[in-house]
Amino acid sequence: MTENATFGGGCFWCIEAAVEEIEGVESVTSGYAGGHTENPSYREVCTGETGHAEVVQVAYDPDAVSYEKLLEVFFTVHDPTQLNRQGPDVGSQYRSIVLYHDDEQRALAESYIEALDEEGGYEDDVVTELEPLATFYRAEEKHQDYFAKNPNDAYCTMHAQPKIDKVREKFAEMHQA
Repeated sequence: MTENATFGGGCFWCIEAAVEEIEGVESVTSGYAGGHTENPSYREVCTGETGHAEVVQVAYDPDAVSYEKLLEVFFTVHDPTQLNRQGPDVGSQYRSIVLYHDDEQRALAESYIEALDEEGGYEDDVVTELEPLATFYRAEEKHQDYFAKNPNDAYCTMHAQPKIDKVREKFAEMHQA
């Protein structure tokens, strides 16, 4: 049975490409969530006025990869201490956010974030938001599998590829062939 996880940590192209590397991940869909505008477009979300974050919705097989492992991957590929930014992307649409689907995901994400802060692995506190997923809006088709379609795009080579490389190195045993 497939389950879903929803994360935002900067540009969705980068998170999508990195998470797709993990065995047990069946699909990753780029989209928008966490805001107040119905059916927002990419242009609208980019203004920062919709309240939405760029997010990915991950469909995964919980028998092959746990939600906890997906959290670990997510927190590895972005900086959860950056408020409303990741790298060159600035604005609330690029915030670090976990949108949970049920109480179990909420509890696991809370625990994971608390552990990150307690371990002191970061100089600053984790600012990742934790909210229930109300509605996920699928991004326009041109944003789906963007890295796979545009591997030589300058943004992708500078920002997505390093995240993919990090996942391949740190999670080599879980890499999809």
